[in-house]
Amino acid sequence: MKSKALTAITGLTVLALIASAPSFARTKAEIDMSADRAMDRFYTLDPQDRDLAAKAAGVLVFGRVTKGGAGVAGEFGEGVLRINGKTVDYYSVGSASVGLTLGVGKHSEVILFMTHDALDKFTGSSNWSAGADGSIALVSKGAGGQYDVATLGKPILGFIFHEKGLLGDLSFEGSKITRIKN
Repeated sequence: MKSKALTAITGLTVLALIASAPSFARTKAEIDMSADRAMDRFYTLDPQDRDLAAKAAGVLVFGRVTKGGAGVAGEFGEGVLRINGKTVDYYSVGSASVGLTLGVGKHSEVILFMTHDALDKFTGSSNWSAGADGSIALVSKGAGGQYDVATLGKPILGFIFHEKGLLGDLSFEGSKITRIKN
């Protein structure tokens, strides 16, 4: 009985944190600095990352995304959309789920829109769901540090890196990305 009560309390706490996430909003300068640090880390992971980002029509960067929960989980982060290296807009990412999640973790996310069509669909939507149409590929490295060629042919490439904490579920599935209104 105590276990169920603890799970319920923890779940409600996580939901309250997610609901109040906008009140924790960082300034645009803080979001930009976080994105800059994330891109520096991204480029040091593999020299090919810089080339991929240069070929992208747009780059969405979330320098810090926090995810956690106990049974009920939530995720929140703020980031920037950059086109030709310049910040053009600010976005938040969030999700909630019920399941076997236990722990708290932080990570960075970079989403590369490799085609103008993919970028236009993203910027034209008010609530974009990552992975909803199967067009985003979570990029993982194969043997020898080379990217999977089939994955690189997708119109949207997603990278999750710089993981910290104790949480094993790292994916884009179910994440909603919304433009932050000024």
